[in-house]
Amino acid sequence: MKYAMSKLKIYNTLSGKKEEFVPILKDHVGMYVCGPTVYSDVHIGNVRTFLSFDIVYRYLKHSGYTVRYVRNITDVGHLLNDEDSGEDKIGKQAKLMNKEPMEVVQFYTNGFHDVMKAFNITPPSIEPSATGHLIEQIEMVQEIIKNGFAYEAGGSVYFDVEKYHEKFHYGKLSGRKIEDLISNTRELDGQSEKRNPLDFAIWKNADESHIMRWNSPWGEGFPGWHLECTVMSTKYLGDTFDIHGGGMDLKFPHHECEIAQSKGSGKTEPANYWMHTNMLTMNGAKMSKSVGNVVSIEELGSGDHLLLEKGFSQMAIRFFMLQSHYSSTLDLSSKAIAASEKGFEKLMTALETLDSLKTSNTSSVEINGVKQKFEDAMNDDFNTPILISHLFEVVKIINSIQAEKETITESVLLELKNLLNSYVFDVLGLQSTKKTESQDELTEELMTLFIKMRKEAKDNKNYELADEIRNKLTSLNITLKDSKEGTAWEKE
Repeated sequence: MKYAMSKLKIYNTLSGKKEEFVPILKDHVGMYVCGPTVYSDVHIGNVRTFLSFDIVYRYLKHSGYTVRYVRNITDVGHLLNDEDSGEDKIGKQAKLMNKEPMEVVQFYTNGFHDVMKAFNITPPSIEPSATGHLIEQIEMVQEIIKNGFAYEAGGSVYFDVEKYHEKFHYGKLSGRKIEDLISNTRELDGQSEKRNPLDFAIWKNADESHIMRWNSPWGEGFPGWHLECTVMSTKYLGDTFDIHGGGMDLKFPHHECEIAQSKGSGKTEPANYWMHTNMLTMNGAKMSKSVGNVVSIEELGSGDHLLLEKGFSQMAIRFFMLQSHYSSTLDLSSKAIAASEKGFEKLMTALETLDSLKTSNTSSVEINGVKQKFEDAMNDDFNTPILISHLFEVVKIINSIQAEKETITESVLLELKNLLNSYVFDVLGLQSTKKTESQDELTEELMTLFIKMRKEAKDNKNYELADEIRNKLTSLNITLKDSKEGTAWEKE
C-alpha cells in the first residue's frame, strides 16, 4: 500500500465544524489552555481536560510542529460560583486553613503538578500566574475603557456587553443570543452597580473582608477572572494565536468573555481554533458530593470507595480516558476501568513480545497500511479511540507472527517497533507499569534502610521520629508489621 500523508482536521467550536488545521506561522503552533484555580485538590474531571490537551500537544510535536504551549495558574479573581461578587475561592480557603493566600496557592499548585506527573501529562512551555501579570491586566482594563467598552462604578470596572454587541457579536462562540441573555438577567436590575446585569467585572473593588487586593487607578481591588486568560494568552502567543482550549463548562461565559475583552481592548480574534473537552460522569450521573458519587484521584488509586471494586494505576485510568474522544461524555465506572486495564495490559504484553519475534526472509506484514491508519485516526480531530482500535489490530498481527501464522522481516520488524513506540509512548503518553528486577531490589534496600532508621529511633526513645517514619510509609500504602522476629513490610 502506498502511504499518503493526510491533513490534520480539528473540530472548531467557533464554526461548529471540523476544519483543516492551518497554523498562523508555518511549522509553529501557539496553544493556550485554561489551567486550574489552585484552591483545592485537582479532581479527575480536571485530569481528563489536561490529558486531552496533552494528546494535542504531543501529536502536534510528533507531526513536526514547534509548539509553544501556555497553560495558566489562576491564583486570584475566581470568585465563588464563578460570579462577580462574593469571596475569592483562594481567599476563602486561606481563611479556613489559617494560612496566607499564597501558601494555599503553592500547596495546591504543588499537588496539581504531582498529579500531572503521575498521569504522565507533559508540562506546558510556559505556566504563568494571574498575580504575576497584574500590571498587564490593569493596562488592558485601561485600553478597554479608552475604547468605550467598559465603565467604572464604585471602584469596580465592568465590561459593557450591550455596547460591545452593537459593534461586534457577543455570543458567537457559545451560540447564545444576547436578547435571551438579557431577558434572563433583567430581573436583577437595580440590585447591582452594573448598568446591565449581563455586564461582567474586569476589575473588582475589594471590600474590607477581601484579603487579596492591589492598588489600581480605581482603588484597591483585584482583576476579574476572565481577564487573566486574555492577558496571558496574548502576551505569550500574540494577539491572535492558533488554538485555545479548555473544558466545555468554560465555553460560556469565560471563553465568550475572553473574546470580548480581546476585541474590546483593540486586539483581534484571540484564537483561530477553539477546542472544548466534554464532561465526566460516574455510573451515568453527573458527579456530585450530595449524591455521593464523587471519587477522588486517591480513591481511584486505592479503590477505597463504595463505587469502586478495586484500585487502578494511573496508566490504566489514562488508557481508559483515551478510549473515548475528548469531545464525548465519558462515564466513569469500576467495570469500565477494569476492562480498560485488561486492554492496557494486553497492549503492553504485545509490545514486549516484539523483542522475541522470529524474523523471516519475507514479510506478510505491510507497514505503510498500519502507519496510514494511525495517522488518519489522529488527523481526524485527535481521534484516540480509533487509533487504539488500530493498535489492537496490530496486537493481533503480533500474536499471529508469534504463532508463526504470519512472517516479518528484520527491517519491517524494526519499522513496526519504531512506529508502535512512537504512537503508544510518545503520542498517547502511556508508560509500562511493569516493575523491573532492579526496581524491586532498590525498593527492598530502601525499605531495609527505613526499618533500620525506625528501630534506631525507638532504641534512642525518639518515638516522634519513629512514628513519623511509620506514618509517612502508611501514606504511601506501605504497612509495617512488628513481631518478635523483627519488622516486615507490605505494599497494599
